Amino acid sequence: MQALFHSIGITDVWQLIAATMVFLLLPGPGTFCVLTCSAKHGVRGGFAAIAGLMLGDIVLMFLAAIGVAALLHANPLLFRGLQYLGAAYLAYLGLRLLFARGEGGGTVVPFSNAADFRRGFLVTLINPKAIVFYMAFFPLFLDPATQQGALTFVTMGAVICCCTAFYGGLLVLVGNMAARRLARNRTIANLASRAAGIFLIGFGIKLTTQ
Repeated sequence: MQALFHSIGITDVWQLIAATMVFLLLPGPGTFCVLTCSAKHGVRGGFAAIAGLMLGDIVLMFLAAIGVAALLHANPLLFRGLQYLGAAYLAYLGLRLLFARGEGGGTVVPFSNAADFRRGFLVTLINPKAIVFYMAFFPLFLDPATQQGALTFVTMGAVICCCTAFYGGLLVLVGNMAARRLARNRTIANLASRAAGIFLIGFGIKLTTQ
């Protein structure tokens, strides 16, 4: 499978999956949105919110892919520089997680009387950092020599969406009450954030040495 993905320009699909899962595991507005919707409206509400989150991600990934593809086509050397900036950005996020003072992972954005799907969609779109994240994230796993343009970006987006669906499904099915209590446990949340920070710093360093 690794060779198949590499043939269309994705350097390491397993690292892509691992990095995506680490980001999904960090408590944030999306996680709390799914938990809230599943608490209020059950499994159907939770999965509706997940679908909204995924649609929002697709919109942002599409916008980011257009920018990355244009840069890759116009100036391959500048694209390489973007890869290093992306690695530095991951390390920066890792340092912030490592030295965070435990303010909490995020809060639910209250959209009263909104459908669960719409809530998930809006929670994603109102995050201005998301598109910056994807602009930095995509180049880290692209091989300019073998990338296939739209096919490569669509495949990467599909992998990320599958990870989101898997993680979101676990949030809904494992149990809303247990997940909410875990999210409120600051000790566990802080340890998880610091572990994720160390992973991201190491991951960024590895990418710059490849």
